[in-house]
Amino acid sequence: MSGKQDDRLVATAVAAAAAGAALAIAAMKLSSRNEGNASHRMGDMHPSRASFIFEDPEHDANLSIDNPRGSTVLMPHQYEEKMRKRIAARVAVEDENLAPRNSVTVRVPATSANVGPGYDCIGMSVDLWSEITVTRAEKFEITAEGEGAKEMPKDETNLMCIGVKAAFDAANKPVPTLKYHCINRIPYARGLGSSSAAIVGGIIAGLILAGHRLPCWGSEALLQIAASIEGHPDNVAPAIYGGIQIGIHTGARWMSERAPNPPGMQLVMFIPDFVGKTSAARNVLQNNVTRDLAAYNIGRVAILVHSLCTSNIDNLRFGVQDKMHQPQRGEKLYKYLYPMIEAAQNAGAACAYLSGAGPTVMALTSGASGDIFTQREKERVDYAVADAMLQVAEQHGIRGKLLVTQATHEGAHVTKVTPPFSTDKISYRSEI
Repeated sequence: MSGKQDDRLVATAVAAAAAGAALAIAAMKLSSRNEGNASHRMGDMHPSRASFIFEDPEHDANLSIDNPRGSTVLMPHQYEEKMRKRIAARVAVEDENLAPRNSVTVRVPATSANVGPGYDCIGMSVDLWSEITVTRAEKFEITAEGEGAKEMPKDETNLMCIGVKAAFDAANKPVPTLKYHCINRIPYARGLGSSSAAIVGGIIAGLILAGHRLPCWGSEALLQIAASIEGHPDNVAPAIYGGIQIGIHTGARWMSERAPNPPGMQLVMFIPDFVGKTSAARNVLQNNVTRDLAAYNIGRVAILVHSLCTSNIDNLRFGVQDKMHQPQRGEKLYKYLYPMIEAAQNAGAACAYLSGAGPTVMALTSGASGDIFTQREKERVDYAVADAMLQVAEQHGIRGKLLVTQATHEGAHVTKVTPPFSTDKISYRSEI
């Protein structure tokens, strides 16, 4: 190609870029003028808003599909506003899906709270599930089988019943007479979220039975109910949403966001035979935190989240270190804690920590690929880590069991409902 041709090509490109920029500026001015006119016509009836909480009829009406503002271009981060527009564009909701149900079964995962330094704010859902079936009945009754079946309360003080009542309160309906049956696979009062599972399972069951739906985007109403009962989000958030959750209170409401789960990660848990009471575990903690201690834990939480986000499993060893609650609980309640953490890490675990308020010790390992029973054991370390943890338990005279599982991306969900949600046109997986 000649030099003159090159010059013409460059000149053409520059002219095209200038024309494009001019058009973009003109479009922006036109959009701004239209927005200003629309605001002037509307006056103060519908002021502009930067953020929203769902169930605002006045604002939702302004986003109807016939409203000119509905054509406003939304940026990628404005996912809550996009959800508002989607809801406003729906013509109708199937009334039968809002009808009360007669019976429902809910599966709820175990959870591991704190994950070291994330006291009361970080938790992980565990692939270990309990089931709750709630049915309309003529007589109140609670029956249970499995873990803690004898110890759990059989009256309306049961957290499952409290969750159901909270759901009916949200629906502004009275609680009917109900029968409860639990299949408990989550160890009772062992630091694996059995209380949160009961709360979340009860709320979901109550919502289904009441025929009531809650807003999620922008308000996380289910999380608000559950966290208000539990007092903090570290267990209830992963029980609801699954995965690894980071929960805080914004000053206005509870919120939670998911952190990535590194691929190939396994959970190796030593679950003692004795019960650990959360109240007792909290009573041994210090009321005041020094600046140095706070700085230590803030740094560890940052490393923990970074390690999860980058799948840097090796750095998890530092990310789960803590000075706010584990040393006090290890010294006064669980003498085996730090020897077991050290033994697990020496045997190849990426890290280990006290699950929730204890007494369970959780070790995280890597190397799993697909179904572990089809994989060579020498590619993983779960067996060696489990054996090392058991040896420490034996040395301290602690009886218990080892469980190997994994984190789960899924939270609590309905597995059976009468009458079903499936129709002739649509089938849901739990009803196939």
